[in-house]
Amino acid sequence: MDQILDFFTSKSVAEMAADPRVLFGTAVVFVLAVLFRWKYVLLFLFAVSATMTVHRYTSGGGTSDIVVDRNMMLFIGGTIVIGIVLIYFVFIRD
Repeated sequence: MDQILDFFTSKSVAEMAADPRVLFGTAVVFVLAVLFRWKYVLLFLFAVSATMTVHRYTSGGGTSDIVVDRNMMLFIGGTIVIGIVLIYFVFIRD
Protein backbone atom coordinates (compact mmCIF):
# COMPACT_ATOMS: atom_id res chain seq x y z
CA MET A 1 0.00 0.00 0.00
CA ASP A 2 2.88 2.35 0.76
CA GLN A 3 4.33 1.80 -2.72
CA ILE A 4 1.03 2.74 -4.35
CA LEU A 5 0.76 5.92 -2.28
CA ASP A 6 4.38 6.81 -3.07
CA PHE A 7 3.70 6.28 -6.77
CA PHE A 8 0.69 8.61 -6.75
CA THR A 9 2.39 11.32 -4.70
CA SER A 10 5.71 11.32 -6.56
CA LYS A 11 4.38 11.79 -10.10
CA SER A 12 2.67 14.68 -11.81
CA VAL A 13 -0.64 14.22 -13.61
CA ALA A 14 1.03 14.35 -17.03
CA GLU A 15 3.56 11.69 -16.03
CA MET A 16 0.83 9.44 -14.67
CA ALA A 17 -1.21 9.84 -17.86
CA ALA A 18 1.72 8.40 -19.82
CA ASP A 19 2.55 5.59 -17.38
CA PRO A 20 1.73 2.13 -18.81
CA ARG A 21 0.40 0.82 -15.50
CA VAL A 22 -2.08 3.68 -15.21
CA LEU A 23 -3.12 3.27 -18.85
CA PHE A 24 -3.64 -0.46 -18.35
CA GLY A 25 -5.70 0.12 -15.21
CA THR A 26 -7.79 2.72 -16.99
CA ALA A 27 -8.38 0.33 -19.88
CA VAL A 28 -9.48 -2.41 -17.47
CA VAL A 29 -11.89 -0.03 -15.71
CA PHE A 30 -13.21 1.12 -19.10
CA VAL A 31 -13.88 -2.46 -20.27
CA LEU A 32 -15.61 -3.31 -16.98
CA ALA A 33 -17.70 -0.14 -17.18
CA VAL A 34 -18.81 -0.99 -20.70
CA LEU A 35 -19.62 -4.60 -19.81
CA PHE A 36 -21.55 -3.71 -16.66
CA ARG A 37 -23.03 -0.52 -18.17
CA TRP A 38 -21.71 1.80 -15.48
CA LYS A 39 -22.79 5.12 -16.95
CA TYR A 40 -21.20 7.39 -14.36
CA VAL A 41 -17.85 5.61 -14.49
CA LEU A 42 -17.80 6.00 -18.28
CA LEU A 43 -18.70 9.67 -17.98
CA PHE A 44 -15.94 10.18 -15.40
CA LEU A 45 -13.39 8.47 -17.66
CA PHE A 46 -14.58 10.61 -20.58
CA ALA A 47 -14.31 13.81 -18.54
CA VAL A 48 -10.79 13.06 -17.30
CA SER A 49 -9.46 11.88 -20.66
CA ALA A 50 -11.07 14.72 -22.61
CA THR A 51 -9.76 17.31 -20.16
CA MET A 52 -6.25 15.82 -20.38
CA THR A 53 -6.48 15.87 -24.18
CA VAL A 54 -7.59 19.51 -24.27
CA HIS A 55 -4.86 20.47 -21.80
CA ARG A 56 -2.15 18.61 -23.70
CA TYR A 57 -3.28 20.07 -27.03
CA THR A 58 -3.37 23.65 -25.78
CA SER A 59 -0.36 23.63 -23.42
CA GLY A 60 2.33 23.63 -26.11
CA GLY A 61 3.06 26.86 -27.87
CA GLY A 62 5.21 29.92 -28.06
CA THR A 63 5.39 33.03 -25.98
CA SER A 64 3.61 35.27 -28.46
CA ASP A 65 0.34 36.90 -27.36
CA ILE A 66 -1.44 35.57 -30.45
CA VAL A 67 -0.49 31.95 -29.67
CA VAL A 68 -1.49 32.35 -26.01
CA ASP A 69 -4.86 33.85 -26.98
CA ARG A 70 -5.48 31.07 -29.52
CA ASN A 71 -4.59 28.37 -27.00
CA MET A 72 -6.77 29.99 -24.34
CA MET A 73 -9.73 30.09 -26.72
CA LEU A 74 -9.19 26.42 -27.66
CA PHE A 75 -8.99 25.48 -23.98
CA ILE A 76 -12.17 27.38 -23.14
CA GLY A 77 -14.01 25.97 -26.15
CA GLY A 78 -12.89 22.41 -25.42
CA THR A 79 -13.89 22.69 -21.78
CA ILE A 80 -17.32 24.03 -22.74
CA VAL A 81 -17.82 21.13 -25.16
CA ILE A 82 -16.85 18.64 -22.44
CA GLY A 83 -19.30 20.29 -20.03
CA ILE A 84 -22.13 20.22 -22.59
CA VAL A 85 -21.55 16.52 -23.32
CA LEU A 86 -21.52 15.69 -19.59
CA ILE A 87 -24.68 17.70 -18.91
CA TYR A 88 -26.42 16.01 -21.84
CA PHE A 89 -25.57 12.48 -20.75
CA VAL A 90 -26.17 13.05 -17.01
CA PHE A 91 -29.32 15.16 -17.02
CA ILE A 92 -31.02 15.16 -20.42
CA ARG A 93 -30.54 11.73 -21.97
CA ASP A 94 -32.31 9.04 -20.03
